[in-house]
Amino acid sequence: MEETFDLGTISCPSGTLVIIDGGYLGLWSGQRSPADIDPTSLGIEDPAIAADVRGAVDFVVTGPDASQAVRTFDRQPGSRLHDIPASKAAGFEATFASHCRSSGLDARLEALPVREAHAHRAGRTVEEGGGSFSMFGVPVVAVGGVPRSLHLPVLATRVDYGDGVGARWSQITVRMSEGQVASSVSLGDVGVDRARVLFGDVDALNTWQHDEPADGLADVAFWGAAADEAAAAFNAPALGEPGEDDVRGWTALPVSEALDRARALSRWKDETGRRMAVDFRPHSHHWQIMREVRASHVEAGTIELGEARVLCAMTSWGDGFFPVIADLDSSGDLLAVRVCFSPTP
Repeated sequence: MEETFDLGTISCPSGTLVIIDGGYLGLWSGQRSPADIDPTSLGIEDPAIAADVRGAVDFVVTGPDASQAVRTFDRQPGSRLHDIPASKAAGFEATFASHCRSSGLDARLEALPVREAHAHRAGRTVEEGGGSFSMFGVPVVAVGGVPRSLHLPVLATRVDYGDGVGARWSQITVRMSEGQVASSVSLGDVGVDRARVLFGDVDALNTWQHDEPADGLADVAFWGAAADEAAAAFNAPALGEPGEDDVRGWTALPVSEALDRARALSRWKDETGRRMAVDFRPHSHHWQIMREVRASHVEAGTIELGEARVLCAMTSWGDGFFPVIADLDSSGDLLAVRVCFSPTP
């Protein structure tokens, strides 16, 4: 039996909707080159590897058979190939050329002089009809034709999948308009590595502050098997946030103090071998929306970014690559966009 839940509404003044792993928005370059993104955001600490990533290359595919060549090469979604590490660029070109020769295709790679900004990737993808593009190897979906002046409902359908799985979302739908679905088109996959998916206006995402606190403050939260012992050792109270009854920590500390406490907790955990999670939470846009998600019975939250409203929701399935489908009416106008989590879209 299916149940439908209202997760909230979004607004999309630009007319272009981006669907992305909300935990990865710290990697979104907006109008800047992705080379400006600090490789430590990708978990890269080695200086040589970081330089290789900063010097990565974007390629455009040219030639009469460009579309077929990039599709059959099947390395990335979309019409361009992004973020190829500098040390691998020459070998990548050679592999693509070999693929084209063996397939009898007339196409070649041309390196772009400047790497394509993520907002530009989204805009170009929409101009090409909508679909998926790569952001540091993570597929992101962009779709155009979204009503600019409306608040659009976001609905989730829950299905009980039985023993071993239980009740989970089968899909999350952004409804654009009422009407009869005449056709459905695949927009590719959205890659999720942080168990959440965010629906946001492309221009609004350019203003997103993932880690930088708006007020200079941060929270420190910890939980797990050793939480009570840690709370006694560090004189930590219950966190006191809605939806986090078993979590301890401190709220609204100056960032430097919060960071010191988070580091001290992590050292204590590592040195004693205790089982516990420690979370440093600067008061950023990411913190704001995740605060709502944790407090929500449907694990969804919204925040305003300028004139736009964005929504983030937990997948209920954890991580994965999830198909995104556009539903169209007989005139080809957009009725809905669905992220599908069930085995059959």
